[in-house]
Amino acid sequence: MPANKMFVKEGFKLGAFSSNCSAGMTVSSIPERWVNSWDNNLKLAQMLDDAGMDFILPVARWIGCGGDINFQGNVLETMTWAAALLAKTKDISVFSTTHAAFNHPVVAAKQIATMDQIGNGRAGLNIVAGWNKPEFKALGLDLPDDHETRYGYAQEWFDIVSKIWADEGPFDYKGKYFNLEGIQGQPAPVNGVVPVLNAAGSGVGRDFATRNANYLFTPAIDLSRSATEIQDLIGQAAGLGRDVGVLTFSHVTCRPTEKEAKEYRQHVIDHADWKGVETLMDMLFANAQSFPHDLLKQMKNSMALGHGAFELTGTPRQVADRLIELQKAGFAGTTLSFVDYVEEFPYFRDEVLPLLTEAGIR
Repeated sequence: MPANKMFVKEGFKLGAFSSNCSAGMTVSSIPERWVNSWDNNLKLAQMLDDAGMDFILPVARWIGCGGDINFQGNVLETMTWAAALLAKTKDISVFSTTHAAFNHPVVAAKQIATMDQIGNGRAGLNIVAGWNKPEFKALGLDLPDDHETRYGYAQEWFDIVSKIWADEGPFDYKGKYFNLEGIQGQPAPVNGVVPVLNAAGSGVGRDFATRNANYLFTPAIDLSRSATEIQDLIGQAAGLGRDVGVLTFSHVTCRPTEKEAKEYRQHVIDHADWKGVETLMDMLFANAQSFPHDLLKQMKNSMALGHGAFELTGTPRQVADRLIELQKAGFAGTTLSFVDYVEEFPYFRDEVLPLLTEAGIR
């Protein structure tokens, strides 16, 4: 049986991000912004699969950001989205992004194992401990102010999921947040486990990620800073006897000439939904530590273009060189977003991927 691509450490990992959300990662009112229909998502996933891309990762959202376009206000739910894509693809890993606070671990364990059966071992889990206070309020829940509580809950949640997948018989679980009796959870994932992602910026969050995840997400804003950070995180995981890779996320504006790429980048920013950008940045400042706050202030245009992602703007050669820079800094891979994924990915596939293969990182 072929291994889940995210368990294979060789090569610089590439995957699409946020295609299940309206406008993807671009907070702009341009008319060609991404339409997150099922047909578009299926078309994209099958193109990614055929191109040998490694994974596709959704964002779990329950309310939008308001503003002129209500950025990410239309969202395909990630469990059902992933299950359907796993049934319609062959090799690519398909993740579900799951809020621990919104999904009971016994139910989630069964859902993810079922998805993995559908995909013959290609499912993945992106765990979110929680940061978006308006979403918690919309679901009638309180977002704990301290990261210790958020990640303490997430740790019990994941411990339960892991034990369900590992045990054949019923068991009880008594913790601070869960008191469960007679839990049973067959089937298990095809290979017993699925690859786990987590994005964490706080010290407590990174302790959680290095203990539990296969890959940790962190933004690539300053690559010299990132190189030091990556080595610290890899060392922290190694101290626990674990091999954890570090991923980032990137936004692609690739055109035949640098002038065309820069002009299109400016076109997107000229039509930015600044109300949506301000709302998004306010939420990140208030409740999340995934972005370093000292650098977040510098990122307004980048937030409009691709949610603050590492910018891959330029010719195919320039975009490939930027991806090689990420790899040299120590990143194990990156997600990719586009203004229109289906329209733009084929050019990236045909012009950039061969350059990465030639460079030996794919």
